[in-house]
Amino acid sequence: KIAFLLLPLLQATHVFAHGFVWKLGVNTQTYTGNLPGATAAASVIREIATQDPVKGATNPSLTCGQNSTAGSLVADANPGDSVTFDWRDGGLGNWPHTTGPMLTYMASCGTKACNDFDITQAKWFKIQQDGMMSSSTWYLANVAAGAVANASIPRNLAPGNYLIRHEIIALQIAVSMGGAEFYPSCSQLRIGGDQTGAPQTSELVSLPGAYSDTDPGIYTPDVYNPGFTYTFPGPPIASFISGVASGNNGPTSGN
Repeated sequence: KIAFLLLPLLQATHVFAHGFVWKLGVNTQTYTGNLPGATAAASVIREIATQDPVKGATNPSLTCGQNSTAGSLVADANPGDSVTFDWRDGGLGNWPHTTGPMLTYMASCGTKACNDFDITQAKWFKIQQDGMMSSSTWYLANVAAGAVANASIPRNLAPGNYLIRHEIIALQIAVSMGGAEFYPSCSQLRIGGDQTGAPQTSELVSLPGAYSDTDPGIYTPDVYNPGFTYTFPGPPIASFISGVASGNNGPTSGN
């Protein structure tokens, strides 16, 4: 009887140990998403079917999350705007994981609004990446403590329709091959202004396609060893972006 009583508790703990982006902030505007698998309300955040992690670097759900579907709204933003990502566990508590990087990408949707764009055609460029604050602590630990992750729209980004993709790669079991847990989340933006910045063709990648399960930033057998240094997967930050340094744009407090 005890085993049967414990089973629902273990299942609930397993569910809550994963998560998703619940809210997106663009400057002073906040957009709420949908619970995974729920009946979708209007949002700029693409809905995912489950808060479970994407497993495997070639998984099609690596693009924007588990079987993601487009939101019906698009958020207006401008170059230089701050963007925040409020990550939550399955019960809307704090994000559960403390080990791993956060990476932010964008992709042009061309002339289409991003709620009508085929995300399998997206070509992504990296705008930010946040890893370790010290030899043993990750910026991700701040998110687990209740902070929001943050990024900035590049100050010189050309106007247009863009997806913004924020990704956590949880490494707590990545000491084994295939143990990395990918949590990507995509939101739909329309960038104004009159800037001209754009990535070079060589800086554009497909997701999946840019990662391998053997990459040193994805398979990390030494992640808990003293002196471990982290190597980010994927492309470098796009060269047109100025004033963004890897690992120096960690989360800020807020819910």
